[in-house]
Amino acid sequence: MATFARPTFSAKAYAAFRPTYPASLFRTVLGFHQLPPAASETTLLDIGCGHGLIARALSPHFQCVLAIDPSSGMVEQARHMTNDAKINFQRGRAEDLSAFVGPASVDMAVSGQAAHWFDYSAVWKELARTMKPGGTIAFWGYVDGVLKGAERATEVMEKFVYGFSDVAPGVEGMGPYWEQPGRNILRGLLRSVDVPGDHWKDVTRLEHNPGEQDGEDKAWLKKKMKLGEVEAYTRTFSCYSGWKDAHPEAKSRAEGGDGDVIDVMWDHMIEAMPEWKAMGEQWREAEVIHDWGTYVIMARRK
Repeated sequence: MATFARPTFSAKAYAAFRPTYPASLFRTVLGFHQLPPAASETTLLDIGCGHGLIARALSPHFQCVLAIDPSSGMVEQARHMTNDAKINFQRGRAEDLSAFVGPASVDMAVSGQAAHWFDYSAVWKELARTMKPGGTIAFWGYVDGVLKGAERATEVMEKFVYGFSDVAPGVEGMGPYWEQPGRNILRGLLRSVDVPGDHWKDVTRLEHNPGEQDGEDKAWLKKKMKLGEVEAYTRTFSCYSGWKDAHPEAKSRAEGGDGDVIDVMWDHMIEAMPEWKAMGEQWREAEVIHDWGTYVIMARRK
């Protein structure tokens, strides 16, 4: 994914402001996997590991953890944040695992918020080659959350994040700067990705559309956040990194400028919510429930 190689992308900010994964999600994927006795030699493969969040969370359940990511900046950040000799972070891609794992050597392969970038014509072959019989895969991700009780602000965010023309006077929307087709695949909760039946069985899909009343196995990413935290999160969007590259003259207010697309977006969001506007400069202290759309895809090697 080219976004993580851009000079405007910050792996440190991504690690700081992206949401974490709850224990309920890990219970779901580990329950599906059905861990063997503790004495067994087990290997976890974390594909698109980012800053190492998943590798660190699942490490206690495996004897060996290999975590790969195509971004050297992400791998460096993961190593910096991790104090676990069991985890081996390497730069690598899902489409070619030959340098990292041999045939039938992986017990479980996971990918969080990365599987929408895979070239599945190569990935399914690689996973079929490297997975042990009975081993499992679990891919999951999140997209396009809503701010519950603040639907008008959510609509403004949607306009700025996906707009292709001026979304405010002289301000271009961020829509053109999403990398495709990955973003649309993610927005479709990976329904377009078919798990091939020749090598995989027990295929299970769990989906949650934001705002629906689902259990924690489906609606696993809801979080109470201060608006200041949500603002910082929006600055980790890959489309924002692309927008900044295209508009180097637009400096954020935090950088001493007149404001960039995120600043303007939040101006309009605050304007849409009288209770936030009434807080004046303290609006960042207001709290909301952020409810993301989510998916989990799990399958077992025949």
